[in-house]
Amino acid sequence: MGRPLSKAKPMSHSEARPGAFGASPPLRGTARVPGDKSISHRALMLAAMARGRSRIAGLSEGEDVRATAAALRAMGVAIARDGAGWTVDGVGTGCLLQPEAALEMGNSGTSTRLLMGLVASHPIAATFVGDASLSRRPMARVIGPLRRIGADITASPGGRLPLAVRGLCPAVPLLHRMEVASAQVKSAILLAALNTAGVTRIIEPVATRDHSERMLKAFGADIRVDGEEIALTGEAELKPQQVDVPADPSAAAFPLVAALLVPGSEVRVEGVGMNPGRTGLFRVLREMDADLRIENEREQGGEPVADIVARHSTLRRVDVPPEIAPAMIDEFPILFVAAAFAEGTTRTAGLAELRVKESDRLAVMAEGLRAIGARVEESADGLAIHGSGGAALAGGGRIDPRLDHRIAMSFAVAGLASAAPVTVADMTPADTSFPGFEAMMRSLAA
Repeated sequence: MGRPLSKAKPMSHSEARPGAFGASPPLRGTARVPGDKSISHRALMLAAMARGRSRIAGLSEGEDVRATAAALRAMGVAIARDGAGWTVDGVGTGCLLQPEAALEMGNSGTSTRLLMGLVASHPIAATFVGDASLSRRPMARVIGPLRRIGADITASPGGRLPLAVRGLCPAVPLLHRMEVASAQVKSAILLAALNTAGVTRIIEPVATRDHSERMLKAFGADIRVDGEEIALTGEAELKPQQVDVPADPSAAAFPLVAALLVPGSEVRVEGVGMNPGRTGLFRVLREMDADLRIENEREQGGEPVADIVARHSTLRRVDVPPEIAPAMIDEFPILFVAAAFAEGTTRTAGLAELRVKESDRLAVMAEGLRAIGARVEESADGLAIHGSGGAALAGGGRIDPRLDHRIAMSFAVAGLASAAPVTVADMTPADTSFPGFEAMMRSLAA
């Protein structure tokens, strides 16, 4: 058995890694980005619920996915490297073991919410802890439906971490109507339903990314999607699979937007996941007149993928409709950077969800963009960004990413098209989802 995929120790404040990002020569080449983080979490969890050995190629090895792997190992699942991929020796639905210590989630909200769902229908108890950023994020939207099926959940004030989940087995199959458009909440309910006898139904008025539904079907679950209704029949017997994880579109966004902003650039990212619930940024960028080519469209492991090529472009303003937000909720920070270099004023609304991410992304992005010379107006649920018309921003600011990986990488990209270098006070948060981000950018000549 190979080296286990365990969670790296969280960086302490003294280990902060500042980075300075200045005006770049043209970016050229093929960018290598990590496997899709959302799919990686789900692949590990469903492989753990299958009985037998699954193999996963392209698994993201950022700290978030390491948190999921470490938690599953603490509950009896063997996960190890096997050549270029990973093996998961699944224990079967209902067979997770009682963890001996608290499950350390680091900065990963996805790990926390989805694993809460798994534990909720097992006869075990687990305590979830996280870093300072994760401990500020609300979990009530997941706690509510899991309590309804019978799980006993004790949370810190405000429905936050640390929290403890004591599962109920058998749990109660129910009809759930989604009050918030959230793929994480939906997935937590579906994961709990795996070990719940009977049919669990979810009504989803606003469609969210369907990675869980696709992968559950691939692993052999009895799951049906009919319009707004999703129905899963437990107790499920999942079968081991070979999972090929596509490149993460959220990670691909950074080198692609950098190429759009830096004159003379052309960058390719291959095998990017093109799930319709994840491609909102690419659609918006093309509306902004971005030279963004989608090539070699195909299917990989049940998910649509394609190669994407970005060339330097003169971007124009756009009004981003709120209904597209679920398809690009993680990509708004880098979109805000692109908008700061566009012609005209880009306006967004309906983004209150961004205030409860790893940081308050509306406030932190507005503050940071102003620090490097952009004109930004902040509202309760969006930003209006007055673009530079393609001219370089002044730059020169020092950005505190507030432990948020997407903030850190977004301002690194902004620095590449600014007159004076932009300093990011700590780039270690990038390791959450994109270990090797700075090396990748250097490989393109940044």
